[in-house]
Amino acid sequence: MSFFLGQRWISDTESDQGLGTVVDVAGRFVSILFTATGESRQYAIKEAPLTRVIFNVGDVVPSHEGFSITIKDVIEDNNLCTYVGNRLDTGEEVKLKEMMLDHFIKFNKPHDRLLNGQFDRLDRYQLRKSSLNIRCEQQQSELTGLTGGKVSLIPHQLYIAEEVGKRFAPRVLLADEVGLGKTIEAGLILHQQLVSGRAERAIIVVPESLMHQWLVEMLRRFNLKFSIFDEERCQQYAEDENPFSSEQLVLVNLDFLVNNPEQFENIANEDWDLMIVDEAHHLAWSAESPSIEYQCIEILAESIPGVLLLTATPDQLGHESHFARLRLLDPNRFYNYQEFIKEEEQYGAVADAANAILDDELLSTEQQNTLTSLLQESDVSSAINALSTEVDDASKTAAQQTLLAQLLDRHGTGRILFRNSRNTIKGFPQRQLLATELELPEQYFQALQEYIVSDDDDVLLTSAVSKQIFTPEALYHLNHQQQHWCDFDPRVEFLIDLLNQDRQQKILVICAHAQTAKDLEEALRVKEGIRAAVFHEGMSIFERDKAAAYFAQEEDSAQVLLCSEIGSEGRNFQFSHHLVLFDLPRNPDLLEQRIGRLDRIGQTQTIRLHVPYFADSPQALLLNWYHQGLNAFEHTCITARAVFDKFGRAMMQTALQGSWTEDAIANIINASHELHLQIKAELESGRDKLLELNSSGQGKAEQLVVDIEKQDNQHELAQYMFSVFDVFGLEQDDKADNAIALQPSEHMLSANFPCLPEGGATVTFDRQSALSCEDYQFLTWDHPMVSGAMDLVLSDEIGNASIGILKNPAIPVGTFFIECIFTLEAMAPSQLQLGRYLPTTPVRILLDKNGNNLSDKVGESVLDNQLSPVKKQTGLQLVKALKGQIPLLVEKAESFSQLKVADLQQQALAAMNQTLDEEHQRLTALSAINPNVRQSELDFIRHQQTELTHFINNAQLKFEAIRLIIVSH
Repeated sequence: MSFFLGQRWISDTESDQGLGTVVDVAGRFVSILFTATGESRQYAIKEAPLTRVIFNVGDVVPSHEGFSITIKDVIEDNNLCTYVGNRLDTGEEVKLKEMMLDHFIKFNKPHDRLLNGQFDRLDRYQLRKSSLNIRCEQQQSELTGLTGGKVSLIPHQLYIAEEVGKRFAPRVLLADEVGLGKTIEAGLILHQQLVSGRAERAIIVVPESLMHQWLVEMLRRFNLKFSIFDEERCQQYAEDENPFSSEQLVLVNLDFLVNNPEQFENIANEDWDLMIVDEAHHLAWSAESPSIEYQCIEILAESIPGVLLLTATPDQLGHESHFARLRLLDPNRFYNYQEFIKEEEQYGAVADAANAILDDELLSTEQQNTLTSLLQESDVSSAINALSTEVDDASKTAAQQTLLAQLLDRHGTGRILFRNSRNTIKGFPQRQLLATELELPEQYFQALQEYIVSDDDDVLLTSAVSKQIFTPEALYHLNHQQQHWCDFDPRVEFLIDLLNQDRQQKILVICAHAQTAKDLEEALRVKEGIRAAVFHEGMSIFERDKAAAYFAQEEDSAQVLLCSEIGSEGRNFQFSHHLVLFDLPRNPDLLEQRIGRLDRIGQTQTIRLHVPYFADSPQALLLNWYHQGLNAFEHTCITARAVFDKFGRAMMQTALQGSWTEDAIANIINASHELHLQIKAELESGRDKLLELNSSGQGKAEQLVVDIEKQDNQHELAQYMFSVFDVFGLEQDDKADNAIALQPSEHMLSANFPCLPEGGATVTFDRQSALSCEDYQFLTWDHPMVSGAMDLVLSDEIGNASIGILKNPAIPVGTFFIECIFTLEAMAPSQLQLGRYLPTTPVRILLDKNGNNLSDKVGESVLDNQLSPVKKQTGLQLVKALKGQIPLLVEKAESFSQLKVADLQQQALAAMNQTLDEEHQRLTALSAINPNVRQSELDFIRHQQTELTHFINNAQLKFEAIRLIIVSH
């Protein structure tokens, strides 16, 4: 290489520095000044990673003064170039010395980079090509947004997410029973809406007590980083600034909305695409006096297109409240409660007829008449006759499916209300209560007596300390410090004995207070050397994840996890089958949440509930009420909240009176049990089996599970990401349980790799491994690390120019080929879902040196497997030799690719119109018999067709990559 002062060169290793200028040549070294960045470099002349920049006739080049010229001639004098051409702005002919070129020039167009010697290794070209093909496939995938959640593949949850998530601005009420996963369903819907582009901004409104659970669930399961907004955060912004403009995903608590009018107004003034409201049954409403909470949500629901309401008790707190929640979703449809009652009478007839069909009963004359009247638009007489007489099983099944399909379309709230119950969803484990009676220590007895006589019942009932009577160790330490409770509490020895029975069993312990959990960990370690992990609210999310992972892993792990009440947050510990309730919460909903850490769909064994309790104590009182009054240990108690509201105060009063025998609350237990059975019977008799059938997916859900499992089991994603890790220079170490530990390295291609913290991350492609280890990131095509890496490859010049050597004795030495990859793409708003019909489609053109198109004759894989890399100096010599031919072949390749554009556009238009016409026809027909189909949904389909037609017709080709292939023997 020869260097002369004033020449322009570009760095092969630091192309982002722009054009460099030779400022000094001394002996064996050359100094280059990169004016764009103000940095200079000194290189050994013999091995300098530099490429001389010389432009050709026809190129458009910018001057550092801001104008550009089209080159007509290149004059070389004293080893420096002067470009002669006309200015694009004035047309004036000028001479532009190379020293006056714009310092910020970067060669990112594929052929420019190749011609200037800026070519990449073959593996980078292959990664770019893989990224283009994969992006095209994923844009068309029906599973986009559904696979990325770190959740078990539970059919009814996936069905609801798929059914609701694909809608335009969904407005639904998710009302599954406790334990069936409403939060997961809402997260899947939100995730699908965000990933698919149907939504960009979302706000979640929850009770204050659930803020942390939602924050953690959205981040851990769906990689959605919500920002909590409270008064303290809002005060950090200027008075004239709307705090909520700063984030796309916002989490607030309901009390904050109600008590901060100014901030509520700020929220209402923002544009949101989707709102999620948890515990929606707390929004009290009556026609005369709706609550402030209800009014706040109503105002937001009027302007936010998509609304998801979550409640496990849609009708338990009164039928009028149920109507009020439907009114939030569609006030035009549900405008009058009396009209709603009249309409529901028809729903009752529909449900009655459906129940008869589902229960394999012969239809009565009345039911036959009901079905004939309801389905008068269709001829269903043969199906009704088949279910009114004795027929063979095949005929009966066909008739049932026909009638149920018709009824489902006409069902009153089936399109906006989803409710599954444990009666219809299978896969839950058995629960076994193992209660162990222990003697109440004298120290606890004295502490209880001192507290009970300290004031009258009314004062005690309202005292914050009153709840401590069910956690005697906490009550004892309020006024007694002379002896540590672990030294005399028999529950400690009970726990040690249980752990020693089988050291292989994983045991989860939940208690009310963080201090109790910490004290227990010390006692187990000191007394018995038992390894335990602790999990409480005083720890950071990272520390909790670490503790949960220590408990979850199989080797060198904790046998027991000691949790405070926060352990009943939405964590999944179903790999454990033993739960120790070290104390009992006075709220039955909290009891169900605790048990719910293990009682989940997919739990493989009977759950053993170990309850050590003190005889003749408040704990015994509570245990008897739960077990005998509510049967709350061995079965999910759907009546618990209503029974607690009626008898909870009486329970506390009895406990504070100091009489803790079973006889003392016999009347309360009997009355609670009667109310429990009464409400349960009412709920069972009022079960809408048709609604449950619709909510569970009627077989469609199982196919979704099969499709996602098939994608999970493919190796394409892992192969792609390993290529990404290698190219970008990440350090990779294999870990147990199908996991890989990733660490940043000093030689990374990009300093900021997506979703990779400074301390590294552990990733897995295996769903079960991810579910058992909370700190593992579960990589799917939807994961932001995967999509971010793909964007990083395709938004930069990585791999867009390369050279390969083809060793094939059948082809003469010196023969060369040009492989060009173009993409046909159109820029459209994400909510239009353009990728479903016209994805960013790669178009590959392979030309020989004579410009013959060999694309259809020579497959990609054939070339990829035969090519070997070329050394840098050899590559530069090859480019120099072919510099005059390559631009002409690139032009020819582009003309060949243009021939394919019209066909791709016509295919996209045909697929789009067919799909959306069918959807419009289906919804139009459905709207004639079910008013819950909103006109806005129908309008959006037509708007979508018009807009998509415009964008597809205006799609453009983009030159993505070039590969020069030289034949050598």
